[in-house]
Amino acid sequence: MKKLIIAGLALSLSACGGADEPTGAVESQIERKAGMKAPVAGRVLEADCAVENPAINSTDDMVKRVTCDANATLEADCPVPNPDIDSVDDLMKRVNCADNETPARRNITLPGKSGAITPALADRFSRLALDCVQREYPNKIAHTMNGDGDVKPPRELHPAFYGCFDMHSSVHGHWLLVRLLNVGDQDATWREEAIMKLQTNLTVENLQGEMEYLLTEGRASYERPYGLAWVLQLGAELRQWDDPRAQLMLEALKPLEDAAISKTRAWLPNLAYPIRLGTHNQSAFGFTLMYDYALVAGNEDFAAELKAKSLEFHKGDKSCPISYEPSGEDFLSPCLQTADLMRRFMSADDYAAWLTDYMPSIPTDGSRDWLAPGVVKDASDGKLVHLDGVNLSRAWNLDGMAASLPDGDARIAALQASRDLHLSTGIAAVSDEHYSGSHWLASFAVYAVTRRGIE
Repeated sequence: MKKLIIAGLALSLSACGGADEPTGAVESQIERKAGMKAPVAGRVLEADCAVENPAINSTDDMVKRVTCDANATLEADCPVPNPDIDSVDDLMKRVNCADNETPARRNITLPGKSGAITPALADRFSRLALDCVQREYPNKIAHTMNGDGDVKPPRELHPAFYGCFDMHSSVHGHWLLVRLLNVGDQDATWREEAIMKLQTNLTVENLQGEMEYLLTEGRASYERPYGLAWVLQLGAELRQWDDPRAQLMLEALKPLEDAAISKTRAWLPNLAYPIRLGTHNQSAFGFTLMYDYALVAGNEDFAAELKAKSLEFHKGDKSCPISYEPSGEDFLSPCLQTADLMRRFMSADDYAAWLTDYMPSIPTDGSRDWLAPGVVKDASDGKLVHLDGVNLSRAWNLDGMAASLPDGDARIAALQASRDLHLSTGIAAVSDEHYSGSHWLASFAVYAVTRRGIE
């Protein structure tokens, strides 16, 4: 584009000066042609910038005096993304990256050592969970009723997990607190409140009520697999938190944990096809969390059943259409979550070969613009805000994929670059501004930042 416009300028100026006319004179003619005033100190013509501005669309744009540094960086390449972007087109605009670096956006920790999280992020994310695990309303009840007696408030239906808007979000809000107690700053000021709320909610009586609710007739598919998977992740985290209080909570949780396993094992033989959605019912996400739990808990039979079903569904998958993602309400990536699941069952070399067939479009040049983050245009909308979650879940998927390839695999750099872009974009969106996102996004952020699935 730039070459064509410059060629047109040269032709249009042929009548204004000869071929031997000094460059400065030609530049003056260009300025007179564009009706410009005297040159601005420190600026040059757009046409003379070493880095082309893709937004130019006319000869008038080419003869404007600019600071070429403004052309140097695409929004997509800034180390700290701007969460206010509205579209993929915005990611391709040339910007001054320093404008993105507000204190809130700089306070981002990219994946490093498993479990690592800065005290500032742990404070920020724990507060969101602490503010919702005992907040009963607003509440969304997905509830099969067998009679008038089933019309009850959330605290009676779910005596442990009545907060955080819905049952599954409450479960992973509790998981978030246990995770941060396990791997976060051991001197943090929020720890006492977190332990108090966990001990209040995760009692034998409350969790017995949760088990009875789950096993009630007509609720065979309730929270399957998403909520059940998070129940098991909570059990895994309690097992790994080295504290005597965790053991007491785990003993109280055990009947509900056993019920979740029993319901899942009854379901697996009857599940004829994978559920390739980007929301709660996705089977790959549920299998991932459940399999990781089974390894921690030492439940070899359950782990073997999940592995067998995963290989049955996905070992022969090829050319997953990642370009079709995300859908408008996704918080999980069907393609990437499947790739993250399958790495658990293969050697590095076998996984590298499988991934070549499954996702042949992964770049080998280290680029990160091959997969644009999801964009949320209304964070107050409980469905549209799901896309903030897809950025976080993609981050942990990409991280796991990169970590599971053989050393030297040419795709690792691009996977890690896209991971960093998605993680920083996702974390920047986690706030208490709208309960539609604040009741759940922090759990996804903690899972990604602490690399829960990679330990």
